[in-house]
Amino acid sequence: ILKKYSPIGELGQFAGQYAEALASTSGCLVCITDRDHVIAAAGSGKREFDGKPLSKQLETVIEDRESFVAARDEKQYVKVTLDDKEEHEGQAVCTVISEGDAIGSVVLYQKEAKPTEAELKLAQVAAGFLGRQMEQ
Repeated sequence: ILKKYSPIGELGQFAGQYAEALASTSGCLVCITDRDHVIAAAGSGKREFDGKPLSKQLETVIEDRESFVAARDEKQYVKVTLDDKEEHEGQAVCTVISEGDAIGSVVLYQKEAKPTEAELKLAQVAAGFLGRQMEQ
């Protein structure tokens, strides 16, 4: 059986631990993805995301190497998975880049309000750290 190779998927257990730490610190639902699936999820509601395929919207965000904060009613807000029910009020999204390639993303979901720049910075730190881990 052939399975599509995922560079960030090699960090599966490590990404899961990082997501748990980030979720407990920020109080957000955290999803770490490769270019096709959610490889790690932590926080309230993680079962709805873990292992699910990505939406075309998030695939485009990763290809375009975008980082942003968006409320649910804003144009920039994206569905993370194909069956995302969009129950969260806001999200912070950052692309993971390793050796110049966009290989995944870090998404922080906020249940009650639009995330702040602090949550975006947390996502950027996580994405930068995961990207550097892949380079080693």
